[in-house]
Amino acid sequence: MVKSIFWSYIAGFLDADGSIYVQLKQNSTYKYDFQISPSIVFYQKDNGKKGLPEIYEKINLGHLRYRKDGMVELIISDKKSIRLLLSKVMKFLILKKKQAQLMLLILNRMEIIKTKQDFISVAELIDGYRNLNYSRKRTVDSQVVKNHLEEIQDL
Repeated sequence: MVKSIFWSYIAGFLDADGSIYVQLKQNSTYKYDFQISPSIVFYQKDNGKKGLPEIYEKINLGHLRYRKDGMVELIISDKKSIRLLLSKVMKFLILKKKQAQLMLLILNRMEIIKTKQDFISVAELIDGYRNLNYSRKRTVDSQVVKNHLEEIQDL
C-alpha cells in the first residue's frame, strides 16, 4: 500500500511539473462529432534516471511517453484512473487544486450527457481551463461545438 507521504509527493510533482486539462477534439465517430478528452500529465527531462518510470511503476496508472525532445511524460487519460489519482492527491494539491476540482466536475457531467445542450454545457465547463492553464493551442472551444451542433438537426 502506498502511503500518504508518497501521495503528497505526487501532488507536489503535479503542482510543479504536471498538467490537468480536458480537450475537445473534433471526431466524427462520436455522437456529437467531438471527443471529450481528459488528461493528467507529468513531465520530466529524460536524463536516464528513474524519476517518472519509477513513479509509473508505483502508481500503475497511465502510460509513459518518451518524446524526441528529451522529455518523458506520464500520461493518465482514462476516467477511472484520473478519479483514482485525484482521490489520492486532492487534499495535498495547492497550485492545481482548481484544475483538479474542475476535472472532477467535468467527469461527473460527462456521465449524464443526454442532449446537445448537455454536451454544450460540458464544453462550456471545459472552456474554464482557458483561465486556469496556459492554453496557447486551444482552438476547439464551446463556441465551435455550439456552432457545429446548431447545423446538425437529428441529434
